[in-house]
Amino acid sequence: MTRTSEEQHQALRSTWVSVWINIALSSLQIATGLWAHSQALIADGVHSLSDLLADGVVLVATHHSHAEADETHAYGHARFETAAALAIGLILVGTGLGLVWSAGVKLHAGQAMDAVHPMALAIALLTLVAKEALFHYMRRIGERLKSSMLIANAWHARADAASSLVVAVGIGANLLGYHSMDAVAAIIVGVMIAKAGWNFTVEAFHSLTDHALDPEEIKRIRQTILSVDGVTQLHGLRTRRMGDWAVMDMHAEVASHLSVSEGHYIAEKVSAVVRATHRVAECTVHIDPVQAHRIGPLLTLPSRPEVETWLAPILPAVTELRLHYLDTGLELDIDLPTPVSPAELARLEQAVRDTLTRHTRLHRVTLHTHAHTLTHPPTHSAA
Repeated sequence: MTRTSEEQHQALRSTWVSVWINIALSSLQIATGLWAHSQALIADGVHSLSDLLADGVVLVATHHSHAEADETHAYGHARFETAAALAIGLILVGTGLGLVWSAGVKLHAGQAMDAVHPMALAIALLTLVAKEALFHYMRRIGERLKSSMLIANAWHARADAASSLVVAVGIGANLLGYHSMDAVAAIIVGVMIAKAGWNFTVEAFHSLTDHALDPEEIKRIRQTILSVDGVTQLHGLRTRRMGDWAVMDMHAEVASHLSVSEGHYIAEKVSAVVRATHRVAECTVHIDPVQAHRIGPLLTLPSRPEVETWLAPILPAVTELRLHYLDTGLELDIDLPTPVSPAELARLEQAVRDTLTRHTRLHRVTLHTHAHTLTHPPTHSAA
């Protein structure tokens, strides 16, 4: 459930690229904003500073989420990435609301009516181009690695690009004489940042609270399971997120008289196919006989030791006893170690049937010897 060393390297490299770009842009935006008297550009610079904090969270989470499972984290550390995405979302929400409040107060007090220097517009456009390029670069890496955290950070850069566009429009309007538009642009940027942060926060919260996968993804997984030879139906499919992976369990139905080993083989086959086809880390498969749906009545049937105790006086020597617990009742396949005549086989079968019918709900008894096989037709007698 961990990434390869190359994938880890790509994730770290893309984040460090974001770090250095944000350091350069935030320094340039805030310095130019103070010099050019542009509140919108300063707000955008503060947004870039919040990106640095988000990048720091990503770097820490990328390091820890790559760790192998241990005694305290049996399923691995993939949810570190989900926690990081949640942190990034909260950072965005706080940053956006802070910018809205600051710009709104200054606009209401008439402190944002100064004309800005044209240099502010040039810096805003430069930031727009840089952030848009960063968004495409980081999203490509995130989608390649299927990392919700890296994709969230990429969209963080896209939110920056959108905010820079709003800032550029606001500064342009200010230069045309609409001085208050610089502050209005700062408010719009704040709202955009907060909205993007809220979306990431909700998505990460869903993952941390074991929210199921998307219905379409579940549908594709069901189709994969039913394509495995031996699986006739499935029910009880449950899914949840574990970072960028999924963890799931299910009940797969198979033919009722399969051996334990064949049922186990089918379960392992289902798990392997699902993990190879979908981004699933853990897949637990419970095998159900197709004719064993009524759990309550099944649990009233006797255990093997009880059946063996009842049969001991009748069949002192049994090579193999196979029990099938089905909705129709208990079925027995009995192998005798020595050949017996058909008449004796019929007598033994009748004795077994009479004994078990007194104790439990019996459906079928089949006796085998080296020479003969005798199967009694189904009976619905019960104790």
